[in-house]
Amino acid sequence: MNTTISTTRPGRPYQHPPSPTLETRAPARNVGLVDRLALRLGVALVAWSRRPRLLDDRDERARRVRAAQATERRERSMQRSALLTLPPR
Repeated sequence: MNTTISTTRPGRPYQHPPSPTLETRAPARNVGLVDRLALRLGVALVAWSRRPRLLDDRDERARRVRAAQATERRERSMQRSALLTLPPR
């Protein structure tokens, strides 16, 4: 026997809590000038701290250039030795 029994009343089809009316809601709170300025300052500080770091110091840049040059020299040397050790054709 498959019988579905409804637990809702005929005049009220849904069983959820009623939505609050305008009288029961808390009144809107006005935000003061100091709070707005503090919020803007906080957002600006977070945005500033997450900015991309475009300026590298000269030592770091020079180290990267020297490392790239050393890598290039090493690769050229390996390629040269590989070409010189090929069997004659």
